Amino acid sequence: MDLQLRNKTALVTGSDSRTGKVIADVLSAEGAQVIYHGNDEAPPMPMAVVGDITTEEGSVQVLEQVAALDCSVDILVNNYGTTDNHRWTDADTATWLSLYQINTLSALRMASGLVDGMKDSGWGRIVNLGTTGTFKPSAARPAYYAAKSALAVMGASLAQELAGTGITVNTVSPGLIRTEQVEAGYTRLARKLGRSAQWQEVEKLIVERDFPNPCGRIAEREEVADMIAFLCSRRAGFINGQNIRIDGGAS
Repeated sequence: MDLQLRNKTALVTGSDSRTGKVIADVLSAEGAQVIYHGNDEAPPMPMAVVGDITTEEGSVQVLEQVAALDCSVDILVNNYGTTDNHRWTDADTATWLSLYQINTLSALRMASGLVDGMKDSGWGRIVNLGTTGTFKPSAARPAYYAAKSALAVMGASLAQELAGTGITVNTVSPGLIRTEQVEAGYTRLARKLGRSAQWQEVEKLIVERDFPNPCGRIAEREEVADMIAFLCSRRAGFINGQNIRIDGGAS
């Protein structure tokens, strides 16, 4: 399937490593010109920007660098974000505000800074990276889930605001993804429980313990990236204002 991303320019926030880099690489493989972003350091890529988008100053810095590249951004993937391990008993006001800056306002700043250019061209795609925790939050990480829920609602509202412009706004919400951190953490747990440290067996432990789902596994990063790439394409032009789960049917 040709996603028709040639001659499109995409900015993927937090694409210096991990899931963000996979998303950016998939968009590049589909023909898009990709601007990679690092919050602390510029990724070693032909087109790269750097700036702390959890702050106003850093966001302006990134947008100025994007403008200096002299290319119009057609696609924005708000991938940057992070969780924490705070619970209700130790998440103070500062924690809630910090998680909101990281996971919600960073995306708002990028969208606000780029949407006018998309309007001028009469076409655009904004995709936010959420979490299935917005559908079924646990007692843990309340500030993170609240911030990601706000991100999804913001996206749905922005889709309404941009009606008739040719711009769509969607959220992609994965469940557990196979990352280095997830793999390492659960491998340690498997060893502690006297279970096999082979990934196939570790993954069974994850499904049994924390993420039961009909597919019997967790997502690969490429599966998340493929969904995002599709939503960024012309073929997804009638998908708008949605929060799409990638969780193997868990929820």
